[in-house]
Amino acid sequence: MRTLLPLLALLPLLAGCGSAASQDPLLKPDALGTRSLAPELIRSDANTPPSSKAGQCWADAVTPAIYETDTEHQQVRAARPARDGHPAEPAEFQTIVRQRIVKDREKVWFRTPCPAEMTPDFIGSLQRALLARGYYRGALTGVMDRPTRAALRRYQDQLGLDSTILALGTARELGLVSYHLTKAQDGGSS
Repeated sequence: MRTLLPLLALLPLLAGCGSAASQDPLLKPDALGTRSLAPELIRSDANTPPSSKAGQCWADAVTPAIYETDTEHQQVRAARPARDGHPAEPAEFQTIVRQRIVKDREKVWFRTPCPAEMTPDFIGSLQRALLARGYYRGALTGVMDRPTRAALRRYQDQLGLDSTILALGTARELGLVSYHLTKAQDGGSS
């Protein structure tokens, strides 16, 4: 009972602690309450990153346009019954196909850990974090291989980024990089 009392005293303090994602000022929930990288994505068709500050690394991702295809069969000629010795003729139809863009192609830029940070230990930590969340099923190799990239894409897709390149926001979400809270609230990160 003695060892239980100090733990019970901590419960009110722990109850106020949410998940890292709910506390992260850079990984804000969207209108539906789900976590999103949207505030960190910069939409631009430019071929160069939005910033060239020292110590900042960027990557881009292109989301292809989404098309919707409607197929309609229209009757061109009605069926004709047999008469006066002429055989019956079936109705004649024409297929009309229409396509429309549901979502335009989009290019986004996002911050990413710099190549020097992507060490085997860091990638191993990424694999462990994805494994713990059920996205990665491979061996912990410390190599950014195809299974690791596929798991990363699945994880980031739920955050609104379809990319196999690790976003800095994802690294923060997974607890792989730290940042200064005061800088984060001002829009910067380390």
